[in-house]
Amino acid sequence: MQFIETGFKDLWLMEPKVFGDSRGYFFEAFNANTFLEHTGLKPNFVQQNQSKSQKNVLRGLHLQTGDQSQAKLIRVIQGSVLDVVVDLRKEEPTFGKSYAIELNESNQRQLFVPRNFAHGFLVLEDDTLFTYSCDNYYNPQSELTLKFDDPNFINNWPENIAFNLSEKDAKGLDFKSVIDRMYV
Repeated sequence: MQFIETGFKDLWLMEPKVFGDSRGYFFEAFNANTFLEHTGLKPNFVQQNQSKSQKNVLRGLHLQTGDQSQAKLIRVIQGSVLDVVVDLRKEEPTFGKSYAIELNESNQRQLFVPRNFAHGFLVLEDDTLFTYSCDNYYNPQSELTLKFDDPNFINNWPENIAFNLSEKDAKGLDFKSVIDRMYV
């Protein structure tokens, strides 16, 4: 596994070593000891989620706050997404900045997102399967949605796309409102 620094504390891009032949392929998707050795982090994943989406579906930008905050290990099993995170940790120099990366079934890249980041993704291909492991259980009372196109952070989304959004995501809060709710 190759660990790639992103310029954000504890936000890691990971590329597995894929062993393939005419029968298919194999790779180790996660190893707690290797992860700890390279990152100094020891997440305890307690929940795994999967979604299937069609092209131009935009999900996010989601986060949970306080004690219910979640770190996530994200990957695409089938298809492709543009994955975007926004750092909401006031104490970090990357506060309010975003990071975007394409994750797809060909590159097998994974993104480890630490707690107190907003996360979302744009689906780039039909029938995309997206999965992520979380180090905390989902709690709807602590969930917030950051407006995906808030002008306060860098806009990583492609232009001239009719995004397919859920009602919840279309009503996301602006950056200041999310920060005010996080740091009461």
